[in-house]
Amino acid sequence: MPKVLIVTNDFPPRSGGIQSFVHSLATRLPPGQVVVYAPAWDGAPDFDARQPFAVVRHPRSLMLPVPSVARRARAILTEHGCDTVLFGAAAPLGLLAPVLRRAGARRIVALTHGHEAGWAALPGARSLLRRIGEHVDVLTYLGEYVRIRLARVLTPAAASRMVRLAPGVDTESFQPGAGGAAIRAKLGIAQEAQVVLCVSRIVRRKGQDTLIRVWPRVLEGLSSRADCLSKATPASAQSPARDREPVLLFIGDGPYAGRLRALVRRSGLTESVIFAGPVAWDELPAYYDAGSIFAMPCRTRRGGLDVEGLGLVYLEASATGLPVIGGDSGGAPDAILPGETGYVVGGRDEAALTHRLVSLLSDPEGAAAMGDKGFAWVDREWRWDLVAARLTDILGS
Repeated sequence: MPKVLIVTNDFPPRSGGIQSFVHSLATRLPPGQVVVYAPAWDGAPDFDARQPFAVVRHPRSLMLPVPSVARRARAILTEHGCDTVLFGAAAPLGLLAPVLRRAGARRIVALTHGHEAGWAALPGARSLLRRIGEHVDVLTYLGEYVRIRLARVLTPAAASRMVRLAPGVDTESFQPGAGGAAIRAKLGIAQEAQVVLCVSRIVRRKGQDTLIRVWPRVLEGLSSRADCLSKATPASAQSPARDREPVLLFIGDGPYAGRLRALVRRSGLTESVIFAGPVAWDELPAYYDAGSIFAMPCRTRRGGLDVEGLGLVYLEASATGLPVIGGDSGGAPDAILPGETGYVVGGRDEAALTHRLVSLLSDPEGAAAMGDKGFAWVDREWRWDLVAARLTDILGS
């Protein structure tokens, strides 16, 4: 097994999809065979002390491919006897590949995500991405959307060396019955209520604002259906109205959170929309389990520069037994089997989003069946042990 130096800007305790991906890869390598070089963040010393491998922190919160970072990376490579380098994200730190190759790196692998697909659309950044591809042994890609975008700007030789490596799901943690009842009690949500859950950083691309804008129409559509149902159902069999009211629950934080809270207030939705804030990773499975449906209608922005790389949250939701509604941005549809585990809607198509939400909320049995299919799909194709085996092959080839 090679000894691997992971060079990455994206690593906990800072939260995020790439951070989670890179950390999960690191924890599945033999503890004595990996060293991580990452930026300093609040809480890093406590976090690092709990890891089964060495973490060397950069003095600042951002690493760029500049001489000072190159010197530190080269020194860590030499000191720890590493012969393999894994860049947590190809852009921009993959530009350090020639320096680390000269320092003794036998094999260099760089992960790509959604933002590299954005680089591929910009002339200046495109040339840098091409250079990275020439100097690493392997560029990985999450799915076909990212592969196609990158292959267009790489040399034919670099494109031929691309391999797929997508995140996995910890199915031992993310599973039905992971503690949702306790989370509902904590947040004051009735156990009988249906919960539309969105877990993500709160930024424009993720589509939380679209969920809020369509929520009044969703409530209206459900109310109309409930009126029809109540006429055919004895009053003694009906639960209290407040227990039947659906809830829109947001987990996460980000620069757009303040505007979303203001939008909720202006729309008069404070009784049915909850912002629970950021949640520690080990608590996330219970929050997923508190949901009935997962929805994140992500959209592509800035002419293709801001896209979703995959959408691990859809897979985590499926593993927890939830049907999912996702947007059509970038590689997000790769994490959904349309009509089986959930639905893909246009990231700006409010009518389609409203229709899918009302349909799933009105048909709990059908929604549960989709959740069951999602659970089986993740267990069959997206487990971390499968990803770890693929990574081992890539690093050792």
